[in-house]
Amino acid sequence: MANVVVIGAQWGDEGKGKVVDIYTEHADNVVRYQGGNNAGHTLVVGDEKVVLHLIPSGILHEGKRCIIGNGVVLDPEVFIREITNLKAKGRMKDDSVLCLSEGLHIIMPYHKRIDIAREARSGDKKIGTTGRGIGPAYEDKIGRRGIRLCDLIDREIFERKLREALEEKNFLLEKFLNDKPFTFEEIFNEYNGYAEILRKYVADTSLMLHHEIKNGRNILFEGAQGTLLDVDHGTYPFVTSSSTCAGGACTGTGVSPREIHEIIGISKAYVTRVGSGPFPTELLEETGEKMRQAGNEFGSTTGRPRRCGWFDAVVLRYAVRVNGLTGVAITKLDVLDDFDTIKICTGYTYKGKAIDEIPSTLDIFAECEPVYEEMPGWKTNISQTKSFDALPENAKKYVKRLQELMGCEIVMVSVGPRRSETISLRNPFGK
Repeated sequence: MANVVVIGAQWGDEGKGKVVDIYTEHADNVVRYQGGNNAGHTLVVGDEKVVLHLIPSGILHEGKRCIIGNGVVLDPEVFIREITNLKAKGRMKDDSVLCLSEGLHIIMPYHKRIDIAREARSGDKKIGTTGRGIGPAYEDKIGRRGIRLCDLIDREIFERKLREALEEKNFLLEKFLNDKPFTFEEIFNEYNGYAEILRKYVADTSLMLHHEIKNGRNILFEGAQGTLLDVDHGTYPFVTSSSTCAGGACTGTGVSPREIHEIIGISKAYVTRVGSGPFPTELLEETGEKMRQAGNEFGSTTGRPRRCGWFDAVVLRYAVRVNGLTGVAITKLDVLDDFDTIKICTGYTYKGKAIDEIPSTLDIFAECEPVYEEMPGWKTNISQTKSFDALPENAKKYVKRLQELMGCEIVMVSVGPRRSETISLRNPFGK
């Protein structure tokens, strides 16, 4: 038995969907434990491109149970649309393979409207939110006034909690955000319809996972976003509103930390981020645009162009430490195929002083200058390479140098978007 957590080791968008898809072959259960539909996993299965925002990537494998844990905030409309799309493609023929935690929180229409209105008021201080209501939903969760799935499917409780919520939210919308209020009926009727559809997926997923572990079955925990977007350990306030680090896998599912055996961080062979916030290795000229186009670096959820930069070993060392990574999967190595030289950030300087760790103070981090070492490129298409030894010598040297700098074993190298375009060096499930 092995239970494996897969997390992003940078600012998200590292290619977790593909890695989870590959590791699902060895798992009995795939569990999403945090975030909402602000995340997106893009997978290429054969000639088919599949984008998932809420449902775990394991849904593309028959016979695997997929679970959305209590740490997720769920937009019912988006969830139902994903199910409809999957079924239209001949997938998810059996509804019993998908379970929702009865304790997860529901994204309401007022969360989305507040999210958008607040961002509009922020001017040049925008966080870069997707406007999908994720942050306001987590605010209500922490403020102990959220609406959980178990509340939504109980008509009386839902009516009471919705009336209480609208009294506050409409005041905020009208008096502070200068936006229009909601009527009780428009939300109540719409969400009662959702409740009837969601009801069949509801379960005590923490207890379910306990029994699965007790019976020796493998569990794959699927995170969204990345380490530097963690609400506690990321580049606050330019973060998401959930615990994206490895600890979130336990709080977001009700599984004990003692039951986690491997923690695999996913990192691109370079770095990207979406939204505002410091990014020391960002490339603002033609090199960055070349990287963006070669890597198709546009958000699968928003379509926004991602900011691109050279690999940052300081970020990865941080991810290794705060997550306790036991391995790293390097994705998109092939994006660097056509570069004459490739840079790696090994540290920073701030006002002439060397810094080896990410500063806690955002203003200092924003002024850090990267210290680079340069390596020769390989100028070869590596997408059909089937083993590490078969990679060009300069590509092998680059990967080995990344491993050395971040102080963690590299267990996988992705050389293309398809499942088959992957070099596995060690399977965390031990198979």
